[in-house]
Amino acid sequence: MEIKRVALVLADISGYTRFLRSHTTSLLHAEAIITELLEAVINHAEHPLTLSKLEGDAAFMYAPLEGDECAVTQDVLRQVTAFFEAFKARERALIACDACVCDACRNIAQLKLKAFLHIGEAAIKKIRQFEELGGEEAILIHRLLKNTVPAKEYTLMTQAFYDVSGGLDGRTPETRIEACEGIGDVTVKVYYPEGEEPPLPPQPAPLPPMPGTEAGALADRFNRYAVRRTLGREQPQFAHLPNQKLGPRDLFGYFVGGIGSGVVKTIRYYLSQK
Repeated sequence: MEIKRVALVLADISGYTRFLRSHTTSLLHAEAIITELLEAVINHAEHPLTLSKLEGDAAFMYAPLEGDECAVTQDVLRQVTAFFEAFKARERALIACDACVCDACRNIAQLKLKAFLHIGEAAIKKIRQFEELGGEEAILIHRLLKNTVPAKEYTLMTQAFYDVSGGLDGRTPETRIEACEGIGDVTVKVYYPEGEEPPLPPQPAPLPPMPGTEAGALADRFNRYAVRRTLGREQPQFAHLPNQKLGPRDLFGYFVGGIGSGVVKTIRYYLSQK
């Protein structure tokens, strides 16, 4: 274990909770969709930003502050800005696939990304291929997930990160004071999205997910995830989704429900064309 001064980044996806009913297909698809979106975010992380841990609907990353701290934090901030673009692009692609009519698939557009940035010392411990971070600063950035910001999508950085990085060029943040449990008041800077939301893609014809197409590949990933999850090979911990135990019986219901979902989807589409 070693102590390093680092920039900390926490990317968090939320927005599903109030839309999901207690339904196996909805829960499995919600978990799979969030995983898809989180992977799109992580895939845009570059050196020196490194993934420390996947936390269900969040990704915890860090960058060692070596040399020019301002340059490193500005690079981290550039990457975080790109995370939002990657998230939106993948979100639109998932909507365009029009996978099914479950609550999760109908409400993909309700999912939003929030990014939290902080700076300070952290204890780094090597666990297999990952480096797990601990210490008060790592705790603080997680406590900031519970805040009073009146928005679903934003970039929040602590005053410490803002002072080193200088914030986003050409933009003025909102200054807020957040009470962190067990830590006290923390001054933060918040940036909200600029511009209009990109339009949603048009609803495609309800064709079956053919191999070689994006919809076919997505359906295959959904089904593979459902098998792993219901057979206990996946043990996810999603902070913003119901913590529901699933078993082999749920897998049967999932595939039977999928057949019915396809029929309903087709009927709805043709009725909407009249």
